[in-house]
Amino acid sequence: MDVSVIIVNYHTRSLTAACIDSLFEKTEGLTFEVILVDNASTDGSREHFGQDSRIHYVYQEENLGFGRANNVGIGLATGRYVFFLNSDTLLLNNAVKVLADFLDSHPHAGACGGNLFTQDLQPAPSFLRYRPSVYDELNQLLRDVPDRLLFGRNLDFNHTGRPMKVGYITGADLMVRREVLEKTGGFDPSFFMYYEETELCHRMTKRGWQIYSVPEAHIIHLGGASFQPNDEALLRRQQIKYESKQRYMRLCHTPFYTALARLLRRMTIGSKLLFAAPGSERRKKWEGIRQIENGHLR
Repeated sequence: MDVSVIIVNYHTRSLTAACIDSLFEKTEGLTFEVILVDNASTDGSREHFGQDSRIHYVYQEENLGFGRANNVGIGLATGRYVFFLNSDTLLLNNAVKVLADFLDSHPHAGACGGNLFTQDLQPAPSFLRYRPSVYDELNQLLRDVPDRLLFGRNLDFNHTGRPMKVGYITGADLMVRREVLEKTGGFDPSFFMYYEETELCHRMTKRGWQIYSVPEAHIIHLGGASFQPNDEALLRRQQIKYESKQRYMRLCHTPFYTALARLLRRMTIGSKLLFAAPGSERRKKWEGIRQIENGHLR
């Protein structure tokens, strides 16, 4: 088997079905399997996908989160490469073969991913050139000026037309060598959602593997499809993301470094609130973030 495609489903039956259909429609020139791990969905997914003979469907009795569910898939995978693909994605070309061919021809690359697009085929965040760090927080404090100077428009989308080293690939379309997963382990189970792919990429690079953006692979990513579009859900999503980022910092950096990054973040929040008009949506957003930072939302 060349590639094991692992998809995690959580109440996204229609999107997941479209994703799987796009895989079988666009993928050719290699052997692949699709492993669908369902996080206790109650939207008819079990009945629907349990009948799909094209895939290996695994139902979980509880919502394991993104990383742990993917680890279940890793345990069943038989491919030389493991491709973690979000359920809210659609392949636009033979992206699986493009990424597999790249890893075949670049033995120093531990993982790679393609260019992601919105539903309107506009560039979408596909990677980041660096991982969470003091630089990351300082850049936000300085209103992204360092990013614009250093990376221009290639900060999170590859406009160069050629492969490029990056800090990490978003978990929406991350292809990893099986050999790398065997040596580094899968996703850290302490992450429920967000930054688990970042932490995995950190472990890869610590062992000498490199992470690449491969722009020839094109995939639509709808983003956040399993979240309800209301203020409470969006704030909860922000909280999960923040807590996961803090967990990443504690795992991958020293306590002093982590404290310095958090100090810069607090300064950024204060700056955003200072210049946000009272009662504006912008101010509400940053007041919510400050509450999360101060630990008021649990």
